Amino acid sequence: MLFNDLMKLIRKYYAVLTGLFVFIIYLFTVAPSVVEIDAGELSTVQVTLGIAHPTGYPLFTMLGHLFSLIPFGFSKIYQLNLLTAIWCSLGIMVFTYSSKFLLDNIESFSSKKIIALPKGKKRKDQKRVPDKNEKEKLEIIPEDKKIISAVFGGLILAFDKTYWMQGTSVEVYSLQLFLINLIILFLLKAYIAKDDINTVKFFSPWAAFAIILAFGFSNHMTTLFILPGTAYLYFNKYKFRKASFVRIILMLLLFVPLLLLIYSYLPIRASQNPLMDWGNPITIGKFFRHVSGDQYQVWLFSSFDSAGKQLNYFFSNILSEFWVSLLIGVVGIIWTLFNSKKIFIFLIVTFLFTIGYSINYNIHDIDSYFLLGYVSLGYFSVFGSFQILSYLKRNKAYPYLTGAILISIFIIVELYFNYSTVDQSDVYTFKDYTKAVIGSVDKNSIIFSYEWDYLVSPSYYFQFVENYRRDVTVVDKELLRRSWYYHQLSDIHPKLFSGMTQDVDNFLVSVKPFERKEPFDPNLIEYNYRKLMTDLVASNIGRREFYIAPELFENEMQKGEFTLPKGYNIIPDLLLFKVVKGNGYVPAADPKFEIRFPAVATSYTNSIKNFIGTMLARRALYEMQYDKIERAKVYIQKIKNDIPGYILPQGLAQVLEK
Repeated sequence: MLFNDLMKLIRKYYAVLTGLFVFIIYLFTVAPSVVEIDAGELSTVQVTLGIAHPTGYPLFTMLGHLFSLIPFGFSKIYQLNLLTAIWCSLGIMVFTYSSKFLLDNIESFSSKKIIALPKGKKRKDQKRVPDKNEKEKLEIIPEDKKIISAVFGGLILAFDKTYWMQGTSVEVYSLQLFLINLIILFLLKAYIAKDDINTVKFFSPWAAFAIILAFGFSNHMTTLFILPGTAYLYFNKYKFRKASFVRIILMLLLFVPLLLLIYSYLPIRASQNPLMDWGNPITIGKFFRHVSGDQYQVWLFSSFDSAGKQLNYFFSNILSEFWVSLLIGVVGIIWTLFNSKKIFIFLIVTFLFTIGYSINYNIHDIDSYFLLGYVSLGYFSVFGSFQILSYLKRNKAYPYLTGAILISIFIIVELYFNYSTVDQSDVYTFKDYTKAVIGSVDKNSIIFSYEWDYLVSPSYYFQFVENYRRDVTVVDKELLRRSWYYHQLSDIHPKLFSGMTQDVDNFLVSVKPFERKEPFDPNLIEYNYRKLMTDLVASNIGRREFYIAPELFENEMQKGEFTLPKGYNIIPDLLLFKVVKGNGYVPAADPKFEIRFPAVATSYTNSIKNFIGTMLARRALYEMQYDKIERAKVYIQKIKNDIPGYILPQGLAQVLEK
């Protein structure tokens, strides 16, 4: 029968089919171009085989580079965005398989029998034998309940807001989700494997676990979140004895060399002067500072207040992650607590350690650090689904239909409400804005900014991958605080620091002890830093046009932390401020750029709207100062057409009526 054939197919390929279904849904939400934050930098690093920001992500870089070489015919950024959907979908496939594997072996994690087997049948079969008088209209077996539960758990996790978001644009967490699910699978397999701890074996299920764990750490250090739960299962099985620690040493003999081998990419590639060379990790000191994320340590365990703020955010956000599907996870928590305490402890320890550690990281985009916690809730959802299916078993012909319909409704609600939040299929804003900013300046100009999320990071991709306006030099004001950045800038733009050798040397000498965590003079560093910024303008302004981004004007220039050379001033020039000599009128081009905004606004796209509106309004006011009313109208009309909700400053709203 068709139904039975379909069921056989699902039973055999349930995990693959789940991952494929998720991938198809993800395809509708994949970003077509660069998005905010690190996407521009990371995609550039992958395409050009560069070195990314700490901790370097060598595995992510190399795999992404290989994938970028496949001639699909897409833009490189879309191709790499597509890769993230693949990684996340593979993660769901592995998760679904692991869930079924866990249900098959649940008694290995419990002291009592949980899943009753059909009378007279072997465990590996578990088929329901039809009664002699029963018409074989369909074939439902107890095995199906486990498969359905695993699939439902996979879908609940797949459509979790933060998990899904990783599958829409370039980020290291997409590969991390695939790897962490593999790590959990290998951990479960190693735990239930029948082996003698007193027999020393170099190659064993735990050796395989050590290898995949090394891959996890070579991609992202949040892999450490799985270690407390791992330790619990390991010592629960083998106890604290000499043989247990001998095996750990054997695992480390596999783990450490493999990890170092993958991370050796960083110094080897840095020695070849790649376009993107964050940290320039060619020495042992630079290598370990980069791999350890030393520059970000200031935001880790910074205060109880910041931890409380992040914890409050987690709890206020958790419902919008899963919506009503969260109830299924709660059912699973209760079920495992009373029926499989080993699984409960493993998952709850993993969840609590992940959340407890992550809330101590005082950064804005903290959501991705909670991912392993959401994976833990995904596993609880598997057990919750299993219990709901068992409880709502009513019809003999369709024993799991009622529960399956209920859980399906929950998943559909989760998918519906999260879809618009994660959908990036119409996000061209960062591409348009970056090209508009870079395209608005004169040939061979310098742009001084620290709009990393909106401009600097995307500019790497468009300049170095798509070769858009390579003549323009984009200088990140904040990265000028780091010694490695001068090496990268000098390689890409050899004449940038012409005539500034002494300034650069003075700063590098003063900042070296700070980077090495040696005693340093903060006042000397700040003095050299500010002088260097001013002299960067002075040494280039005669040869090239110099532009200042609005955030630098608002946050540094108005506070006196950055000053221009004597005799120079700034004027609003489309989307940037232009450095000019004197106070005379300087014309600017018409605002002919077009910025596309997505149907669902975000804080990042709203910020770009504000940047554009504010700069155009400033230009209109500048025109008004010189009684150039018609020119002012051009910029005001652009604001009204492109950003209808923008509130014009006093004095501009009535100009169009004149």
